[in-house]
Amino acid sequence: MSTAFKPIRIGSWDLPQSFVMAPMTRSRAGAGHVPTALNAEYYAQRAGAGLLITEGVAPSAVGQGYPAVPGLYTDEQVEGWRLVADEVHAAGGTIVAQLMHVGRIAHQSNKEGAETIAPSAVTAPGQIFTLEGLVAHDSPRALATDEVAAVVQDYVTAARNAVAAGLDGVEVHGANGYLIHQFLDPSVNHRDDEYGGSAANRARFAIEVVTAVAEAIGAERVGLRLSPGNPLNGMGEQPGDDLVETYRAVVDGVAGLGLAYLSVLSVALEPLGPLLADLRSRFDGALILNAAGEQPTSLDVVEDLLDRDLADAVAVGRTYLANPDLAERWRTGAALNPVDPSTFYAGGREGYTDYPTVGQTA
Repeated sequence: MSTAFKPIRIGSWDLPQSFVMAPMTRSRAGAGHVPTALNAEYYAQRAGAGLLITEGVAPSAVGQGYPAVPGLYTDEQVEGWRLVADEVHAAGGTIVAQLMHVGRIAHQSNKEGAETIAPSAVTAPGQIFTLEGLVAHDSPRALATDEVAAVVQDYVTAARNAVAAGLDGVEVHGANGYLIHQFLDPSVNHRDDEYGGSAANRARFAIEVVTAVAEAIGAERVGLRLSPGNPLNGMGEQPGDDLVETYRAVVDGVAGLGLAYLSVLSVALEPLGPLLADLRSRFDGALILNAAGEQPTSLDVVEDLLDRDLADAVAVGRTYLANPDLAERWRTGAALNPVDPSTFYAGGREGYTDYPTVGQTA
């Protein structure tokens, strides 16, 4: 049997194969950042992934970054996610919400005028998409030390809301240049309090968030995503001793909690391969690897990563986006639908719920 189709247990979830659906922002939430029946249909179509990790979900209004990104901080949003959870469970899947506070990667027009915060008052380079077009990122306000606990509590509230909605757990997003990653990166985090300076201090916020969420909903319901050295969104981490020390501090700080998994997005297996192996050896749960590349992940890539024992499972993104029945297609050797990047964030059904399954026509 293909390594990819080996059943696996992650946390308390028994999954049918060793690949899962990666989180992917799709910008299709309804008014008030509320999930709708269209979102429920999208996720339910992909329930064959076994474990679905949702698009980034804002834990607060301040944490919103992009247009039409769903949240988990209002009663209406909880009801929307209940619809999603029910549909996914009816189709046999397991689904966790990725909690994504974007920090400085934001613009007030995308979040009804809410302020933008970050570890330090360092504006992100480049531009962000809004309904009025591309604009410069907000200049963020640096969090005061005594404000950090309230942001941690926002994650906790969102995690509790996820469970109340019937979702199976949460993934804390500590990657891709968003708030937790901003605390980790010394090129962005210029603080001189207990959340800045040393690697241990810069890791403190990540550890506090994950610990508090695990205590609130049960560690077996919680995953953490990291992306060491990922330059996305203006991050400046560089391979070297500080990078190793920082991510060791994060993983060592959460390793004893009994988390369901650690998910690592690696933009390049080299030179970060040794760090990946080191972090895996320090963690006490499953490791999910997302090997990002220019091309959508193929079955050959999944099998290669598993055969080399680089991870316990592989997160698959764009290939799942275009092929809701991907597991069946890979199992039977059926042709794959091509991915259409022009519809990634376009809104509506096109490029979202209209990708055909085997036997259907587009």
